[in-house]
Amino acid sequence: MTIRAALFVIAGIFSACVGSFLSSCTSESNGSGVTVSVLEYHNSPRRDGVYVDATLTKASVATFHIDPSFKAQIQGAVYAQLLYVAGGSNGKDIVIAASEANNVVALDASTGKAVWTRHLGTPVLLSKLPCGNIDPLGITGTPAIDMASRTIFLDAMTTPDNGTTKKHFVFALSLKDGSTLPGWPVDVSSRVTFGSTAFDSSVQNQRGALAFLRGTVYVPYGGHYGDCGHYHGWLVGIPAAKNPATPTAWATTASGDGSWAPGGVASDNGKVFISTGNTSDASTWAGGEALLRFSEGPVFSGKPADYFTPTNWQALDEGDIDLGSTGPIILDLSGSTPSKLLIVLGKDGKIYLVDRTNLGGVGKQVAVTQVARNTIIGAAATYTTARGTYVVFKGNGSRCPAGQSGDLTAVRIVPGAPPTVQTAWCAKQNGKGSPMVTTIGGHQEAIVWSVGAEGDNRLHGFDGDTGKIVYAGGGPADVIGSVRRYQTPILAGGRIFIAADNTVKAFVR
Repeated sequence: MTIRAALFVIAGIFSACVGSFLSSCTSESNGSGVTVSVLEYHNSPRRDGVYVDATLTKASVATFHIDPSFKAQIQGAVYAQLLYVAGGSNGKDIVIAASEANNVVALDASTGKAVWTRHLGTPVLLSKLPCGNIDPLGITGTPAIDMASRTIFLDAMTTPDNGTTKKHFVFALSLKDGSTLPGWPVDVSSRVTFGSTAFDSSVQNQRGALAFLRGTVYVPYGGHYGDCGHYHGWLVGIPAAKNPATPTAWATTASGDGSWAPGGVASDNGKVFISTGNTSDASTWAGGEALLRFSEGPVFSGKPADYFTPTNWQALDEGDIDLGSTGPIILDLSGSTPSKLLIVLGKDGKIYLVDRTNLGGVGKQVAVTQVARNTIIGAAATYTTARGTYVVFKGNGSRCPAGQSGDLTAVRIVPGAPPTVQTAWCAKQNGKGSPMVTTIGGHQEAIVWSVGAEGDNRLHGFDGDTGKIVYAGGGPADVIGSVRRYQTPILAGGRIFIAADNTVKAFVR
């Protein structure tokens, strides 16, 4: 390789990592043939869900199929998104999978063979919980990886005495061999309080994706399915680079209002964002039905600039209609006023655009539009092409173009003062998966990918501009298996990897 060519490769890698400065390098192939890593949910701290690969055109993906030579096994149901680390263990590219059986497996990205496996304690049976819908309950939220220390951070729900005690532990594992690092795990119940509120592991669930920012691990918590017990919405910060035994935290003052959406924690320019759901006992606003902005720590000021909630938050509360049924997405919209946006979609079927430099308090959204005829739950993705900027989500769209319908909807965000929202296309993904997007160069040949989770359990690909099918799920051998709701694929090394119960599948051309 010439010096000039080498510089182009380095520049490509650098550009893929800029958005994760001081956190992680999380993007796909940069066109140089160099594979970089997928270190957190939706491939970015902004949670946009975009992957870049110079070879994936709309025409070329028609031959995608499950690679029969990739044979991967992991015990348990998998709700967490897979992660991918180039050169992650002794020079091998590895896929990281974490399951409800509290197993974490590093898989050889070429063969699927286990490079290492770690069991992190007995998961909690549903019969031992006050309510819920995951049985057993172990690792649910997507982990986050810090490449500087080569560490995986994750939360595992465990029962050390097989049922009586329930504990959330936050682990730090070595990428090399899966060993637990000194000073870990952190017993959340023993270490975390906020004012007079103590953390109660038995009524708290950890579904949202973790984040790692400038030496701190951020972990969101909500309640179990069924909203039982006196749970709260929590955001816990663990100083991994200093002393993990001294976490800080914020919790909602009212009961309920958990931060439970799969996308979890988003971050931008040193600020941390979460969304919350409905409260159960609030006569005045107390942190629920909201987008929240934190300084590092986490530290919440309580000022209107650092929160947004709709004017009808009490009606949303009473109807169990969570604003926070999707996590926040960070979007910069050129030509718009304001241009620095924060986006969330809720169970009310609406999309909310908020100025992320000043969330504004009650009712101060930049724009709000009805975009679905039913509830929106899962994680959305956002991407830009020559035709515009889109947000795509699992939900039955309203105002679909003539002749289109289905359970996957893309809306176009039109720049303006303020920006406006239009339904771009609707398609059928036949299940409950959360979408992600592949592109060439970040904007060309955009393809939306989603899995028919708990439906047809097939991978589906759609033209990002029109919704036209570009990959129809493959043949008889390409049914993935039992894929859990909200599961999202990842792209790495020219392959699409998807987790299912007890296995991981790799799609190749």
